Amino acid sequence: MRIYLDHNAGAPLRAEAREAMLGFLGAPGNPSSAHREGARARAAVETARTEVAALIGARAADVAFTSGATEANNLALRGLVRPPAGLVTTAIEHASVLETARALAREGVRLAVVPVDDEGGVSASDVVAACAPGTALVTVGLVNGEVGSVAPVAAIAAGLHGTGARLHTDAAQAAGRMPIDVGVLGVDLLSLSAHKLGGPAGVGALWVRSGVALRAQMTGGPQERGRRAGTENVAGIVGFGEAARLARRELAVATVHAGRLVDRLWAGIQARIPGVVRNGPASPPRSPNTLNVSFPGCSGESLVVLLDLAGIAASAGSACAAGAVEPSHVLVAMGRDRETARSGLRLSVGPGTTEADVERVVAVLPELVAQVRRGAAA
Repeated sequence: MRIYLDHNAGAPLRAEAREAMLGFLGAPGNPSSAHREGARARAAVETARTEVAALIGARAADVAFTSGATEANNLALRGLVRPPAGLVTTAIEHASVLETARALAREGVRLAVVPVDDEGGVSASDVVAACAPGTALVTVGLVNGEVGSVAPVAAIAAGLHGTGARLHTDAAQAAGRMPIDVGVLGVDLLSLSAHKLGGPAGVGALWVRSGVALRAQMTGGPQERGRRAGTENVAGIVGFGEAARLARRELAVATVHAGRLVDRLWAGIQARIPGVVRNGPASPPRSPNTLNVSFPGCSGESLVVLLDLAGIAASAGSACAAGAVEPSHVLVAMGRDRETARSGLRLSVGPGTTEADVERVVAVLPELVAQVRRGAAA
């Protein structure tokens, strides 16, 4: 039996979500149609919208479905920011935010990128200070998917009061792992992804506070109250709604379970592998399900391959660019040297992860690290 510790990349589809989707896979009925089949599809989409809204303490009418958090992030940034307005973000955002921000900067938007500390934390005062006159949007992820740091989004919202800047947060890595309430956070826009919390891939959502004028980036139809044209992915949205319902119901138990497993992982690794470095906060506030560690002298990519051969799915905090493995931009932004950043390994647990899974990883990992280190020294 394989062990899956890559929930931050994508969680397994929940059985309940799959079952809910089956009734709409291949079924006729466009939600925009007036006939009975269309009405059934429309009702299913609206039920799911209500569940997704409940997960974040929002009104259902303010939730727009998208193809994922990447599209939701693009819609938030491009829908609110035009040259010569200003845009503020941080150095550790998801690529869908950072790359879109840089593209907007090339088009004439004034971009400010706020640095983070050595645990991946961002200062609310630094973010607010970067917000110059004419700033249209500030975008700060609620939870970083690589190291699990939690941004002080509510404090940023308070600091932005009266500036005229809107606040967006990418909450894809937070949903199902911590309580989310858009009113408490004080944000104007919030992105979500279905497959990060046990729903299907290819579905996401953007919550937009009532009164925020957002320019649609996909046009050609009235769907999603004019924010995103195109026939809705009914089956995917239904699965998203069911996953959101389960995540809300199980949140308290899931966070305790994940936190206990990550603590055991870290204690076991720290006791058995010399020189290990923990990346990210060791204590709250942090995502309970994420552990990012570096083993100097050990390539994270090589370690991921050996773990895979041993039946364990994990991920390295790096990406392939032009055929070369680049160090994680998150770890580099945290001040890690390039060797340490290249040796990053992310282990992210979920509701189905067991203590036996953790013990197996702790038992296998030391020899694999030693094997990679021996190869590097040869």
